[in-house]
Amino acid sequence: METIEQLEEIMTTPSAELIEDLKKLDGDILILGVGGKMGPTLAKLIQRGINKGGLNKKVIGVSRFSSGSLQQELNDFGIETIPADLLNDEELDQLPDIKNVIYMAGTKFGTTGNEHFTWAMNTYLPGRVAEKFKESRIVVFSTGNVYPLTNILNGTCTEETRVNPIGEYAQSCLGRERIFTHFSRKNGTPILIFRLNYAIDLRYGVLHEIARQVYEEQPIDLKMGHFNIIWQGDANEYAVRSLLHCDCPPQTLNITGPEIISSRWIAEEFAKRFNKKPHFVNEEEPTALLNNAAKAHQLFGYPKVSLRQMIDWTADWVKNDGATINKPTHFQEREGAF
Repeated sequence: METIEQLEEIMTTPSAELIEDLKKLDGDILILGVGGKMGPTLAKLIQRGINKGGLNKKVIGVSRFSSGSLQQELNDFGIETIPADLLNDEELDQLPDIKNVIYMAGTKFGTTGNEHFTWAMNTYLPGRVAEKFKESRIVVFSTGNVYPLTNILNGTCTEETRVNPIGEYAQSCLGRERIFTHFSRKNGTPILIFRLNYAIDLRYGVLHEIARQVYEEQPIDLKMGHFNIIWQGDANEYAVRSLLHCDCPPQTLNITGPEIISSRWIAEEFAKRFNKKPHFVNEEEPTALLNNAAKAHQLFGYPKVSLRQMIDWTADWVKNDGATINKPTHFQEREGAF
């Protein structure tokens, strides 16, 4: 892959399983927060699934659309868009009542020093949305950051692991989950909590960051020595198919790939492809933020894009100076300060 068009073609190609699940799903689909890193390809994936399945459904994307050409791009793809600030009560109330909602709105980076806004977006707003869409089914994007760091020798966090978020960002995300759970129980709203870490595409993500460090001969910090990832296209497909698994009280799903991945090993794999020597700093800590997504894999199957494929694609992308979304993951952060 050498162009964004080729990348998005792969990420937005619907599987036969996705099309079948879209056929089972009654009603249109509303994406709140469509302007983020994953939202545009999620909307396009659904639209292509609708087109290929010959289905009578609409995809509607909501974002502020305050700059850039994304709104026109989505419109040209056949996706209806609504500019709205979800924190504005009047604009939120004017949104159409749609049967299926994928909630992606939230904030992470810039939390330190602006904690009040993070809590407003991640914890206050979910209550307003849950009341507005109490007759809908809702897939709520959350994060594996709500779990504690775990010893890499003792296994990974399942949905039954006791949460223990580190730092205000992760605490506010747990607040999001608790608020949606409260209103699910109050109103009988079927909800699924979608605990994701870490989605990647070739323009951003853990692999992109490590690959660029190796390619540019920058030091690679090994303190967070292990991680999980999943291809963004697979994560998006899981999100859509999760609409059929919403429940009251909410179901929770961890969403990531099957491997526990070593930062050192990944860097060495990129070094082979770049014919360079990786430069490491610090040593691996015995704990890391690691999720077990076996439950999601049982429901939806294993991710279709393998780890080796992601490595090869990312190496080629970096070597060819592919486009970059300048939004670092800060996956190395161990104190929860974002």
